[in-house]
Amino acid sequence: MDRGNLADLTAFIAVADHLSFRAAASQLGVTPSALSHSMRQLEERLGARLLNRTTRSVSVTDAGLRLLERLRPAMSQITIALEDLNQERKRPFGRLRLHVSPTAAAAVIAPVWGRFLSTYPDVHLDIRMDVEPMDDVAKGFDAGIGPRNWVAADMIAVRVMGPIKLAVVGAPAYFARRQPPRTPGDLAQHSCIQYRWTDDGPVFEWPFMRRGKSRRIPLDGRIIVNNLELGLRAAIDGLGIAYTAEAFAEPFLRSGQLVRVLEDWSPTIEGLFLYYPGRRQVPAALRALIDMIRAVRATPAKSLLKNPFVIG
Repeated sequence: MDRGNLADLTAFIAVADHLSFRAAASQLGVTPSALSHSMRQLEERLGARLLNRTTRSVSVTDAGLRLLERLRPAMSQITIALEDLNQERKRPFGRLRLHVSPTAAAAVIAPVWGRFLSTYPDVHLDIRMDVEPMDDVAKGFDAGIGPRNWVAADMIAVRVMGPIKLAVVGAPAYFARRQPPRTPGDLAQHSCIQYRWTDDGPVFEWPFMRRGKSRRIPLDGRIIVNNLELGLRAAIDGLGIAYTAEAFAEPFLRSGQLVRVLEDWSPTIEGLFLYYPGRRQVPAALRALIDMIRAVRATPAKSLLKNPFVIG
């Protein structure tokens, strides 16, 4: 059915309700002659007379009454659907699908999702965490959060996290058995939790920087994972030293489950961006999430617990 037929059927219901072309035309915002012409075209397309009319009165034919009996419930459902859509446009509602990096999950989403879901009870978050970019639109995501190289050229990008400080961490129990490293070279004497992001990819080499000079260190370790959270869990369990984002490790540094080493060697990388397609008709749930993330990021973070392994 094209839009013209739908408009004509709506007009037919208005005429049948008022039994007057003048009153129905006033409701629809058209002239009586234009409405009469639309009704004649509808009857011609359907091959049936729907209305009997004279200069003084209008009545609905038997065929018209049968059509009305089926049209009214359908039009009512359409009206309800459009009103629901209008309400959703005004308030956060429905499912919000996000594709996020591990750091974004820990540092951007985790700090706000409890407050977000309690503030907007009609929203459902559907989050996929990944270490690689993808075609988020083709996969049905409303937005993504990741580094700048995840953002396609035609996406709208909003910075949600400033530069990210990286961190080398381990459990107090681990360092009770081994001397904490003073330089990246000392890591050769330690068990390091390593990362391989894809099945056939290389093992990630930890980058370090100090006084403008950068270096990458080959490592040894008995555990290789493809997930930052799992790597951090291994470090908490005392299985080795992990390399991660400071924000990702922060809760465990606060609790004392982890301590930090090589802080003066740890580099800073560019921050994170929330990105989505198009500036127009941004879903209310996505707009609310962006506003809440900005509000939380604007709140100064509490200082970390003192690190007992800072080397003076």
